[in-house]
Amino acid sequence: MSELTTPVATTSTPPLSLTSGQLPRFIEPIVLVVSLAVIAALQLVLGGFNVATWLILSAIVYLLAIGVFSAIVEGRRKSTDRVVRGLVTVAFVLAVAPLISTLWTVFSKGMGVMSWDFITKVGGTAFDPNTLAVVSTPGALQAIVGTLIITGIAALISVPIGILAAVYLVEYAQPKNPLRRTITFLVDVMTGIPSIVAGLFAFSLFALIVGPKAFSGFSASIALSVLMIPIVIRSTEEMLRLVPTDLREASFALGVPRSITIIKVVLRTAASGIITGVVLAVARVIGETAPIFIAASFTDNFNSDPFNGAMQTLPVMAYTAYSFPGQDIDASQAQAWGAALLLVILVVIFNLIARIVAMVFAPKAR
Repeated sequence: MSELTTPVATTSTPPLSLTSGQLPRFIEPIVLVVSLAVIAALQLVLGGFNVATWLILSAIVYLLAIGVFSAIVEGRRKSTDRVVRGLVTVAFVLAVAPLISTLWTVFSKGMGVMSWDFITKVGGTAFDPNTLAVVSTPGALQAIVGTLIITGIAALISVPIGILAAVYLVEYAQPKNPLRRTITFLVDVMTGIPSIVAGLFAFSLFALIVGPKAFSGFSASIALSVLMIPIVIRSTEEMLRLVPTDLREASFALGVPRSITIIKVVLRTAASGIITGVVLAVARVIGETAPIFIAASFTDNFNSDPFNGAMQTLPVMAYTAYSFPGQDIDASQAQAWGAALLLVILVVIFNLIARIVAMVFAPKAR
């Protein structure tokens, strides 16, 4: 018998693809540029161009366009990823834009008056008998010295109190201790206290002690310390909690007392974070205006005595020169922008010091 064979029909099926389509890498900047151009053209055609409206509408058009293109070519997951990444980028730009605008405004207007004489001379107004005119002399030495003295005294008061309070909360107080709960609650309240309330408190306190004319740099330092202490406590408390418990137990196992363990082991291990938190707290309060304006008032005279008379600081100088200008309005406003620029430079210096300290005292990997 002959075997009958029937031919088997074979159909060619295309191979399954495990990858979806991919948009070119340069599609995102192209879509962004096209969105900016289209919105700008529409605004010009409609008869008005506004930068904020242009950026917001361009961001919306960009997100919609990139989402549609990605959904068509790459699929839903990749489209969602691109849209969310675009939203994060837009949020970052919206957060950074006011900061860049503020810094640019301060630098562009403050550099016009910035000079060595402005930093090293006392500013004020003087009467010229030859021309019978009131001459404004630019200078910020009295404000620089007052800022450093008031902030330095506030740091000397706040840092020991804040560190010792944080050591008590972390190392000594039990979680259910009523005193610990009370201190934690008061620290939370002080963290959200308005700065002007701290100024009123300091002025009222010294008014009861020395009389109604209680303006002094030390009074302003007390006001700033009220604002600094909760910041130092919170930052130090978090740094102490990050120290491993094994280090404490190893020290206790060797018979080292708790106080020596805290000083030699815990505080030394957390020194980088503690110093960084202290420097950032100083940078936070150095720009306060309301409490210093109430407690120390303001003056154009040079005063380096924090216990006697009004003192000038950079934030108060910027506020008073801009809000209450003299006869030469342009000179007063220029001096205000110069004081603002000096204040920004001081804050940047303090932040750089914090970074350097963190790098120096950070635990080295062996």
